[in-house]
Amino acid sequence: MILVIGTFRIPPANLQMALPVMESVIVATRAEDGCIAYSYAQDVLDPGLIHVSEKWRDRAALDAHFRTAHMLAWIAERTLLGLGDRDIRVFESDEGVAV
Repeated sequence: MILVIGTFRIPPANLQMALPVMESVIVATRAEDGCIAYSYAQDVLDPGLIHVSEKWRDRAALDAHFRTAHMLAWIAERTLLGLGDRDIRVFESDEGVAV
């Protein structure tokens, strides 16, 4: 299993414009083969800080995700929205046990 965890920032003034764009990416991504979970969450105490959480079946599914039309569009739209300070990490994991 592949886990993708991290954050990015969007200027608070651009959040209302970014929400429908992010919703579109989330809906399309959740429908992809191999996507187990995919979400963005706005930080309660830090407006404009967005937390990213993804779970993928395997690396091949994540690699295919980056080639989809909705991801290519999101990459282009991120610049227009002022998205920056991306700190996103990819981890490989077995399912292990819950703690």
